[in-house]
Amino acid sequence: MSDPWIRRFRPRPEAAVRLVCFPHAGGSASYYHPLAQSPTLLPDTEVLAVQYPGRQDRRRERLLDGIPEMADLITEALAPYDDDRPLAFFGHSMGAVLAFEVAQRLSERPGGGPCGLFVSGRRAPSLYRRGTVHLLSDAELVGELRRAGGTDPRFLDDEELLADIIPVVRNDYRAIELYQWTPAPPLNCPITALVGDRDPQAPLDDVEAWRKHTDGPFGLEVFSGGHFYLNTHQRGVADVISEALAAGARRHATARGNAR
Repeated sequence: MSDPWIRRFRPRPEAAVRLVCFPHAGGSASYYHPLAQSPTLLPDTEVLAVQYPGRQDRRRERLLDGIPEMADLITEALAPYDDDRPLAFFGHSMGAVLAFEVAQRLSERPGGGPCGLFVSGRRAPSLYRRGTVHLLSDAELVGELRRAGGTDPRFLDDEELLADIIPVVRNDYRAIELYQWTPAPPLNCPITALVGDRDPQAPLDDVEAWRKHTDGPFGLEVFSGGHFYLNTHQRGVADVISEALAAGARRHATARGNAR
């Protein structure tokens, strides 16, 4: 399947579930390449990554104005991947909100919705905090990217690359900082929230509020580190995902058995 929205780094036709990964503001699908190679997830999970417009091979495409528009388009792009195996979602920061919004859209369809949602480095969508990073000057925005630690410093030191990066990052920050959740019924799937213990963007209480967004099981995993804790905890994050998906499969098998 060839689609501008979806990247599949390592096809696993025998995998029981597809894990769709949503990048952070300014991020690209390639951020999840290491996760796709994780021995903890293989061979049972096939990792897909969403590629937003405006970056890498989509750098000449129009940037999208907001989270709802992006979620609508991603929902449609995932349709061919939702026919033979269940989907689970993982999103970091802005990606957590997008994963949640797509999950809401799919859950409104018969038999829709992911089998699990993993939200990383982001407060619950019901807690609105209007941000102002998108209003910073270019120099201030670069400083913010350096502090957050999610961008290769070599890119930030290259003026030509910066000319491409800054409009994308500013647009993403505008989208997530102006985002307001439209209240809807809780999801039925399990939600697992992950966060760094020194993340200034995602205080623990705000992350735990994700519990309100599901009628299913909720789990909270805290790692050492800041907003991009997962850069140094790839194995731990993969372990959490693998264990949660395995538990979900056991619950599903038990429910099917009881229904017979």
